[in-house]
Order: sequence, then structure tokens, then C-alpha cells
Amino acid sequence: MTGLIETEHLTRTLPSVVPVTLVRDVTLRVAPGEFVALTGPSGSGKSSLLYLLGLLDQPTSGTVRIDGRDTRHMSEAERSGFRLQGIGFVFQFHFLLPEFTIRENVEIPMLRLGRLPPSAIRRRAEDLLAQLGLAGHLAKRPDQISGGQRQRVAVARALANDPPLILADEPTGSLDRKSSGQVFTILQSLSRAEGKTVIAVTHDLSLAALTDRQLELVDGALTTPG
Repeated sequence: MTGLIETEHLTRTLPSVVPVTLVRDVTLRVAPGEFVALTGPSGSGKSSLLYLLGLLDQPTSGTVRIDGRDTRHMSEAERSGFRLQGIGFVFQFHFLLPEFTIRENVEIPMLRLGRLPPSAIRRRAEDLLAQLGLAGHLAKRPDQISGGQRQRVAVARALANDPPLILADEPTGSLDRKSSGQVFTILQSLSRAEGKTVIAVTHDLSLAALTDRQLELVDGALTTPG
């Protein structure tokens, strides 16, 4: 079976007097619907690899294929459009816009994509937030809800355009143990119940154990075959 996301000899090196290699010769395949954790010590290249997979950065060499499409020769406009339609991002810090309500924050990706009428956008945002236990908070602004709730809003926003791929970079790094478990349980459900492919960076091995597979990076390289 073809992986939803595949890389071959993926490398990212920062040019300088002494070049720094962030990701080193990574070849991996993640199947549709798989939940994978990227683990490893701080500075091992986990986030750098995730940004390459999400087309937020470009490799020095090697390839990234998503759903069979080679992304090497995409223009920046094509990469942006691909991210908007096909990839949902959840970061350690939620990056919700403070001047908008949580419902409006979830609506923004759908408004940018422009496929749904305003009434359908509002209904989908409300449905996603209700599924994540936030139905009673639609009109609140991000500073009026807890950190765990804000991260659930970020998950809803990532799901807004129904992407097949969810990338999460330390999504529980700023949360307490209870909220961390809730967020990882949600990501697990997205994979098992909805068939989303989920790749999550985490330093917490107890949370990584909830995934289907753990890939460890050390000095930018996978320690086991991907």
C-alpha cells in the first residue's frame, strides 16, 4: 500500500561557516490512518522534520510525497494551497487570534479556502467545537477559556477543511497532565475513528505509547527504519 506521506533521503542543512544538519537522510512511510509519534531528545530534529513534512520548510535534498504527489517542484503558491486543503496543523502554542471568538477562529481556514457558503462554515465550526466539548464556549475569546480548551480549539481549526493529514508539534507541551491526555486521546480518535493520518512530535513517552508507532530521531536521523 502506498503511504499517505513518504520521504526518501530527506535532508535539511542550514548553510553557514559550519553547516548545521537538522534532518539527516530520513526515509519513511506513514500509511493512511496511521498515528505516529516522533520522539527523541531536544534538538534532535523532530520539529524540523515535521515542518518539512508539512511543507513549511524545504529540504536541502531528498523528496517528500504526499498522497502520491511529489512536492519538490511546487511553487510557493501551490505549497500554500496544498497546506490549506490537505494538512491540518496543531502547534505547542495554539496561535489562536485573540480578537476573534473561538468559533470565528475555527471558521478562518474555511473562509480562506472558499468552498462553503457562510451558513455552512458557521455550522461546521459549531459542530467541530461541539464534538470537542466546547459547545458552550462558542462566543468566548481565547483568553476566556483554559489552556486545554484553547488547544482543543486549535484541533478543531486544524480539522476545519477536513484534511487527511494532521501534523502536531508538541501539542501538549504547555498543558498539564490531564489536559495532555485529553488532547492525545482526541488525536488518537481522529486516526482510529475518522481515518486521519496523524504525526505528532512529543517528548512524553507515556503519550507516545498511545500511538501506533514511535519513530525516534537522534542528531536528525532515524534510529530505526521508518
